Amino acid sequence: MDKYAIIVAGGSGLRMGTTLPKQFLPLCGKPVLWHSLETFLTAWPDVQIILVLPKDHQQIGADVVNTTSDPTRIRITVGGETRFHSVKNGLALIENPGVVFVHDAVRCLITTNLIHRCYEQTVEKGNAIPAIQPIDTLRIETPDGSQLLDRTKVRVIQTPQTFFSDIIKKAFEQPYNASFTDEASVVEKLGVAIQLIEGEATNIKITRPLDILLAQKILEERTA
Repeated sequence: MDKYAIIVAGGSGLRMGTTLPKQFLPLCGKPVLWHSLETFLTAWPDVQIILVLPKDHQQIGADVVNTTSDPTRIRITVGGETRFHSVKNGLALIENPGVVFVHDAVRCLITTNLIHRCYEQTVEKGNAIPAIQPIDTLRIETPDGSQLLDRTKVRVIQTPQTFFSDIIKKAFEQPYNASFTDEASVVEKLGVAIQLIEGEATNIKITRPLDILLAQKILEERTA
């Protein structure tokens, strides 16, 4: 079965406090984006990657692609106004039926193990959404103040969010809605049941300077 990974790299460096978008910041000698690309390239020899980049960062993205182990399996397209539109642009390049992974470029600690598990569950159940249980106490704001949530019933959602191509492509034919915060919310709008799978605590999203330090430590321990 064909495998496609849409890597969404449309973020900015605002919360990171840098002028360079966070997906291009250095991490253990390579850009953050490189680590995400390389893990998908090594997951299978036949996976095809569609990299979605802002219009102003196409060249720097191409430069990163050319340093990977197999640039021929990576195509670049332009991002849209929102994540929804960026993913839709990526989906437009998928012609054959298969399994589609949609992954945040800045979740650069993704492992091939999680990628494989998402694929296997998608083949079995139609989709796979990585999620982990929060370790902090959670409260939700209410008109009367706040209310404690049962954290055993709450999950923190990660990527790669994985679907059969026909399902996700049909879902993205819907008009954009502000409630579409990720791919699962778009697919769920069709009435498709979302299937969670255990994610990884190390599958963090690079957002703040502290995240770079954590990611560097994790990568150093993996290669030690």
